[in-house]
Amino acid sequence: MSAHCCDHETPKVDAIVNLGRYRKILWIALIINAVMFLVEIGAGFQAGSLSLLADAVDFAGDAMNYAVSLAVLASALAWRARAAILKAVSMMGFGLYVLGAAVWSMWHGEVPQAMTMGVVALMALVANVAVAWMLYAFREG
Repeated sequence: MSAHCCDHETPKVDAIVNLGRYRKILWIALIINAVMFLVEIGAGFQAGSLSLLADAVDFAGDAMNYAVSLAVLASALAWRARAAILKAVSMMGFGLYVLGAAVWSMWHGEVPQAMTMGVVALMALVANVAVAWMLYAFREG
C-alpha cells in the first residue's frame, strides 16, 4: 500500500527536477547563442562578410527562442503571443538589414576575409553542436 503512495508522488517530483534541469539548459543555450551572435556580428562587420551577418541573425533568433521558452515556462498565453510577435518583428529587421547590405555589396563589391569567416564558422559549428547535444536529452518534452 505504501509503495502505491510513493509511486504516485514520484512523477511530480521528477517533473519538477526535470523542469529545473530544462531551465538551466535553456539558460546555457541562451548564453551560448547570445555570445555567438555578438561574435558573428563583430566578425561579420570586421571581415565584410554577409554570411557571418546572416548567421548572426540565426544565432539571435535562436537566443530569442530560448528566452521566449524560459518566459513561457511561467507566463500566460497572451504574453507568449506578444513575445512571438516581438521576435518576428526583430528578426524581420535583421533580415532586411542583411538584404540591404547584400544589395549594397553587389554595387560596391567588397571581398570578405576568408580566414575570419573560417574561424568564426568553426566556432559556430562547435556552439551549435554543443547546444544540440545539451537539448537532446529533452527531445521528448
